[in-house]
Amino acid sequence: MHSINFFCHEFVVAVSFVACIVGLVILWDGKQQEDEFEETEKILLRMSFSYWLVYCVAFAIEKVVLPEWENILVTLKITTALSYFLTFSCILSLPLHKFAVHRVED
Repeated sequence: MHSINFFCHEFVVAVSFVACIVGLVILWDGKQQEDEFEETEKILLRMSFSYWLVYCVAFAIEKVVLPEWENILVTLKITTALSYFLTFSCILSLPLHKFAVHRVED
C-alpha cells in the first residue's frame, strides 16, 4: 500500500513539472505595458512556477542519486524543503497582494 502512494506522488510531481513549464510559457509575454499591480501578480506566478520546478528537479535527482552520496542527498533534501516553502509563500502572497490592491482602490 505504501509503494502505491509513493508512485502516485512521483506521478503528481512529474505532471506538475510539465504543468509548470506550460505555465511559464504562457506567462512569457512580449513587452506589453501593464500597470504595476498586474506585473507584480505575473512575477509572483512566475516565481511560484520556478520554485516548484526547482522542487521537482531536486526531488527527481534525490530519487536517482546513490545512497552512498550522503552529502549530496542532504543538500537535495534541503533544496526540496526550501523550494517547497518558497512556493508556498509565493502562492500565499498572491491573494494577499490582491487584497492589498483592493484595499488601496477603495
